[in-house]
Parts: sequence; structure tokens; C-alpha cells
Amino acid sequence: MDGGFAAGEERPICVAIMAMGGQGGGVLADWIVALAEESGWYAQSTSVPGVAQRTGATIYYVEMIRARADDRLPALSLMPVPGDVDVVIAAELMEAGRAIMRGLVAPDRTTLIASSHRAFAVTEKARPGDGRADPAAVIEAANAASRRFLSADMQALAEQAGSVISAALFGALAASGALPFPRAAFEATIEAAGVGVAGSLRAFAAGFDAVSTPVAETAPPAAPVPSRPRGGTEGDRAELVRALRRVDSDFPAPARTMLRHGLARLVDYQDVAYAHEYLDRVARFLAHDDAGHGFALTTEAARQVAVAMAYDDVIRVADLKTRTARRARVQAEAGVRADQIVATTEYFHPRLEEVCATLPARLGRRVEQSPALSRLIGRVFARGRRIRTDTITGFGMLYALAALKRRRRTLLRHAREQAHLEGWTAQALAQAGQDYALALELVKCRRLVKGYSDTHARGISKFARVTGALALLAGRRDAAEWIRRLREAALADEDGKMLDGALATVATLDAVPTERGETVR
Repeated sequence: MDGGFAAGEERPICVAIMAMGGQGGGVLADWIVALAEESGWYAQSTSVPGVAQRTGATIYYVEMIRARADDRLPALSLMPVPGDVDVVIAAELMEAGRAIMRGLVAPDRTTLIASSHRAFAVTEKARPGDGRADPAAVIEAANAASRRFLSADMQALAEQAGSVISAALFGALAASGALPFPRAAFEATIEAAGVGVAGSLRAFAAGFDAVSTPVAETAPPAAPVPSRPRGGTEGDRAELVRALRRVDSDFPAPARTMLRHGLARLVDYQDVAYAHEYLDRVARFLAHDDAGHGFALTTEAARQVAVAMAYDDVIRVADLKTRTARRARVQAEAGVRADQIVATTEYFHPRLEEVCATLPARLGRRVEQSPALSRLIGRVFARGRRIRTDTITGFGMLYALAALKRRRRTLLRHAREQAHLEGWTAQALAQAGQDYALALELVKCRRLVKGYSDTHARGISKFARVTGALALLAGRRDAAEWIRRLREAALADEDGKMLDGALATVATLDAVPTERGETVR
């Protein structure tokens, strides 16, 4: 890397940028090169493309060195050398972790600058449970592996400034002092580029301030206050106030925050009456709870019952895609000007099951049981559809589908979800009086069910297998622990192989005496 220079002479400054597609990594590299050259330095940049977070981000590499008095040209490297990089810039937190794993970050040399926001990798999204990587582990490693670690949510700062993350990262680089150029030179580089200058300078300033000015700790966000549903009446408003009063008067303090989250979700999902149904269901768990257990059962029920009642269906998808707020967000993310038109295409490919689930319960069952009707509907919906929601026809189709929300309680999908919810809560409540820990673990098992289509079907199957093991565990003092192990095994892989192994172990458990002296499996 230092070819052409004798020992002891000035060496190049090396900068590596880890960025995914659309984050402006190439623009950031170009800015750094232009900054160096305008300051009288030699600079060279190269890049090695990746495929977003599937196989790693694109690495942009810049080397720069001050021009010599004798005009002797330097020989600069085309790739970063592990342990020999002065600055690493990561446009997302896990990309900082990848840079550390590649050996690009050295504790005696490297200034590591990273955005703290997350863009979840495919492997994180694919896991049946919560597959998110632990950001705390990356932050701890970043502090240990680098000479200095500077971090802030650059994505949020850029969005607030109406720009892109590369500008905020450029500001953070300027504030770090890792390059020997004044702030004015950085800003002049942005101005000279001549594209989106005003927004880029705002984002630059936000990034600069974020890493140079300590940020005071903020209080945790307050529980959401549910708003009256769209199209709601004054009667709905009164019922919403009554629901909020029920939370404060009928439920213990540890569960109130979660209950308010649940209310907000279900009022938005359906209506205020549905939110009252939610409180009625959670109240059944409160009858079996007490302060000695910290009301853990009620709090967990408040979480899981809300998720179960707000199940994903095509009506919900259509509702979200036709909201004004969603269109405004798309326009903001695309940086659309007032004089520009945005064309939006949505992709739908419902299966026969989803079509039948959207029919009235009796009709939906009849179609499912009729081979002729199933074949006919299957042919109609055999191919996916691309719907232009910027057209009257396309938007009208989704808007009409979203309007079925008023009839959701009469549809086949709702009947099935209610039946599953009743069975699940009854099973947990049946255990609450004799084994509190087991009841709590059964409530948590609802985590296994999420999504729609094949994902939902797999979740339902895993849930049934885990809770079905209760018959083998009845009366055991460690039943709660085994249900927890089975649930974690079910969440560990999509294929369910770990769950198969765990269930096989449960089937071979030795008999264990209960507290009453009886012997059970």
C-alpha cells in the first residue's frame, strides 16, 4: 500500500465504506475523493460490489495522500488491508459488525463511524421467531475493536433533513477529525456536486452535530393513546374514553402500558367495540393473577391476545396500502417533488385459502368442500396480480377490499381465528389455578403463530404440536420448563427439525412423582 515511499515518509490515509444498495455509498466515496483532491491531495477510490445484506454490502475504498513537493506520484492500493485502515464508515449497524469480522477495524488505529439504525438481513427475517441479531453485542465489539467508535441514527437524521444517509455520514466523518480538512471544505464539496445541495447540507449538519455534541438521555416513550378510528362517530369517541378508563380502573399498573398498546392496535385494526372485547378477554386472566407474581400472566396475555385478535388478512393489507399516510411515506422516501407524479404497483397473489377466508363463513366452507368450485377459483387466482394503486381502477379495487373490514366478524377467517383464540386461552386458564408458570408459558406459545398464508399455517402447526405435548407433561413439576424448551425449539428453525427432536425427548421422559405423591410421566 505504501509503495513508492521510503520508511518514515508520510503514509496514505485509508477509508473503507460499507454500504448497501440505495444508501449512496458511491456518492460518499466520490465526495471524499473530491474533498481530498480540492485540498491538494492525491486520492484513489475502488469498490467491490456485494448483494445488499444477502452476501454483504458493497465495500468502497479510498486512499489519499498529500501531494509531494517533487510531484512524485504515489502508488496507492486497490483494496483495504486488514488492520491498516484509518476510517471505516458503516451505513448500518450490522455492517459495522461485518467490518470488524473482516479485520478492517484495529483498536490502535481505526475510527469506526456507524449508523445505529437496522436494516434487517434476510436470515433475520426468515427465522420463525424473533430472529433479530443483538445490536448490543455489535456495539460492545465496536467499542472494543476500534480506537474510537462514533454512532447515531444517521438514517433518521437524513430523513428528517429530506436527504439521504450518505450526507449524514459525511457530516459525521467531518466531525470525527479523522481527515485533516476543515468543515468548510466538506460543505464546499457538497455544494460543488450541485445535486440536492440544500437537503444534503442539512443532513450533513445533523450528522456533524450528532457525533460532536453529547445527546442527553431521553425518557422512554409513553404508552400510545388510541385515536378514534377513521370514520368513527362521537359515540365511538365516548366508548374509547370508557375503554381507557377501564384500563386505569380495572387493571393493575404493571399491565396498563401493554393494554394501551393493545387498545391502540385493535381500534386501528377494527373498531372500539373490538377493543372492549380485548379487555374482556384479558380480564379473564386477571382473575387468576396476583401481585405476588407481578401480574406477569395478565401482562403477557395483554400482549399476545392483542396480536392474536389483530391477525393478518388481505383486508388488513388492502387497508394499509390505501391509506393517505402510506402514500405520503412512499413519496417522502422517493424524494418526490410537488410537480412529480408517483406510479405505485402492488403485487397480490392470494391462494384459494385466502379467497375462501374472505367469504362469509358458511359460503367459504361450502367453496372449500366443493372440488368444482375450488378448481374454478383456483384457475381465476392462479397467477399473481399487479395492481396500479395510482389509477382509479386499481385503487378502487383495494379500497373496496379494505371496506370489508366492517364485515370481518362474519367472514370465515374471523370464525377460525376466534375458535383458535378461545381454545388457546381456555387451555392456559385451565392451568392458571394449579400451575401459574405453566399457564404463563402456554400464553407465550402464541408467539409461534404469525403472518399469513404458508407462514401462518406452519405457525399453527407448530403451536398445536407444542401445546399438544401438555398431555405428556400433565402433573410434572417441570412442565412449564418443558413447554418453554419446546417453544424455543419450534422458533429455532423453519423446518421444525429441532422441535421434532425435543418432542421425541419429551416422549421418553421418565415417570416423576408429583407433590401429592402420585407418579406421572
